[in-house]
Amino acid sequence: MAHSGSSPLARASKILALGSSLLLGAVVLSTNAQEAQPASSATSEQVQSQPATTPPAANETSPSPATGSGQTAPQQKTERPQTPPTSAAMDSATSQSAPIATGIAPSASAPPPAPASAPAAAASAANHAGQRSDIPHDLSPVGMFMAADWVVKSVMIALGLASVATWTILLAKTMQLAGGKIRLRRGLAILQEARSLSQAAGGLQGGRGTVSVMLAAAARELKLSESALDYAGNDGVKERVGSALSRIEVAAGRRMTSGTGILATIGSIGPFVGLFGTVWGIMNSFIGISQSQTTNLAVVAPGIAEALLATAVGLVAAIPAVVIYNVFARAVTGYRQQLVDAAAAVERLVSRDLDFRKVPADVRAARLKVVTE
Repeated sequence: MAHSGSSPLARASKILALGSSLLLGAVVLSTNAQEAQPASSATSEQVQSQPATTPPAANETSPSPATGSGQTAPQQKTERPQTPPTSAAMDSATSQSAPIATGIAPSASAPPPAPASAPAAAASAANHAGQRSDIPHDLSPVGMFMAADWVVKSVMIALGLASVATWTILLAKTMQLAGGKIRLRRGLAILQEARSLSQAAGGLQGGRGTVSVMLAAAARELKLSESALDYAGNDGVKERVGSALSRIEVAAGRRMTSGTGILATIGSIGPFVGLFGTVWGIMNSFIGISQSQTTNLAVVAPGIAEALLATAVGLVAAIPAVVIYNVFARAVTGYRQQLVDAAAAVERLVSRDLDFRKVPADVRAARLKVVTE
């Protein structure tokens, strides 16, 4: 029975390795996408940030200087020595005099529009800051459970109920095994001290344990076969008593093992149920990545964490179930061995009663008195 509990632990370790590989692949994919995203976004920003130059209209020309008889010639100014202008000033003067020289008036233009990459940059900054409304801010187990998909929630609820069943069975079977072993040890002590079935039955008067049931079955079989003992011998009675005691042993062992099968089932399928929830959650995470069009780790990590929470809950439900099942298997094995000892003690008392039946009553009473003293 101990071997049957080790295989779920091996399967659980394989499941942990599979979940870790899935998480590592998602992290590598997200990191590669993040390294490729800044270059593409920088290129798009450079393309979008270049101002669009509008060629001047052909018909937009500066008004020609008016000629008239009243126009006076420009006055001549006295030249003064000046410092040579700097290159920045020359560039500024050249740019300012260019429209005048070409005869084209500068057109009034609106302020340059904001680059188209600004909304994308704002959205990216919000994603980096974790301000998306569809990403849970609370990454505690309770917060991740509340933000998980309904399938993942159902898996975790089922595993939680399985864990509750495991601890309930532990409490109930511990009390049952403890009470059964106490009554069985008390009955074995009385059987070892008794010299006949009647004396053992008197010592266990009012008892409700398995030993009392064995004594009652042996006494009933002796009573039913009493009229045939002088003709058929003792072998048939001993065989029938042994058969009745073996049935009582099997029934008592079955009562003690009832419920432990649930522990074996939880320990076997718990990790796989949790793995199903993890796979479903990771699928939803990748779907969310494609819809949000971002591979930021802050966006990917919460969904993967919610998915891995299902595997963690499965292991929390399965590991105690396997351990408790192995403990109960060893305890029930010891209890059954004590049942075998009790049945053997009852058979010895039956054989002794059958042998002393042929001895006269006065001699038998004297022998019993000597043994008792």
